[in-house]
Amino acid sequence: MPLPKAELHLHIEGTLEPELAFALAARNGIALPYADTEELRTAYEFSDLQSFLNLYYELMAVLRTEDDFADLVDAYLARAAAQGVRHAEIFFDPQAHVSRGVGIGTVVEGLGRALDRSEAVHGVSTRLIMCFLRDESAESALETLEAAKPYLGRIVGVGLDSAEVGHPPAKFREVYEAAAALGLRRVAHAGEEGPPAYITEALDVLGVERIDHGLRCMEDPALVARLVRDRVPLTVCPLSNVRLRAVDVLAEHPLPAMLDAGLLCTVNSDDPAYFGGYAEDNFRAVRAALGLSPERLRELARNSFVASFLDDDEERRSRYIAEVEAYEFP
Repeated sequence: MPLPKAELHLHIEGTLEPELAFALAARNGIALPYADTEELRTAYEFSDLQSFLNLYYELMAVLRTEDDFADLVDAYLARAAAQGVRHAEIFFDPQAHVSRGVGIGTVVEGLGRALDRSEAVHGVSTRLIMCFLRDESAESALETLEAAKPYLGRIVGVGLDSAEVGHPPAKFREVYEAAAALGLRRVAHAGEEGPPAYITEALDVLGVERIDHGLRCMEDPALVARLVRDRVPLTVCPLSNVRLRAVDVLAEHPLPAMLDAGLLCTVNSDDPAYFGGYAEDNFRAVRAALGLSPERLRELARNSFVASFLDDDEERRSRYIAEVEAYEFP
């Protein structure tokens, strides 16, 4: 049994495995520009974030109905549960679907149908976080938040993702202020490809509670000191960082230095169908490549529950942490 853990940085669209992509394409009468699943897998070789995003958005065309989104979530949760995930906070990108003519209600109700049965079927508790695409306009983000209002009973927070460089967090000040006023939790991708200043801006301008990625904080000692002092969680995605060339090889990943500095790091899979591994795959990879001790892995798992948005269920959080503390490594 894998180490119990929470996954806090997971894009549900990034869990679309080639087999499911072809199945949904067939169901919806969509022709994919690939002969078969193997040819599609060979397309999963990326030179940078943008080349990944191009394929990522292309394959979203197969997601059309509530059933499609429910099947996508069910497939992820089954894999996640087998990898020790006990709690998952799942990102979704409504703008990427609305722009294709798929209504936000179709997306949220489809995702929600699978999330509602997650604990009974998979033993995984869940939260749903709606992300804004940072390479779209601030006006589009505001329109998306407005469109989501009928569904906020299912959504715990907002995030910011997609191409980082050239799209600083401050662009989205207004929508984050509006989200805060609605009582939504706030996270944002920052410091993956963008500079450390984007992390500071996400904290100061957007008021985020967690930083997604955050690797480049290590270039700014004062920022590191602030993140440590304020216990701001960083949702690190090691295999993703290598596949998208944020880090050349896993053995050079800054995760050990980040932990040594006292940062509240967690390990997550990001877009696992594309990046070669789900949550436990990432844990195993960093253990092998970085020589992390069992106690360091336990720290990462503990951090994941500490950093989760389980404030409304502290008994559950405590129970999960107790599972981490009791875990015996093979």
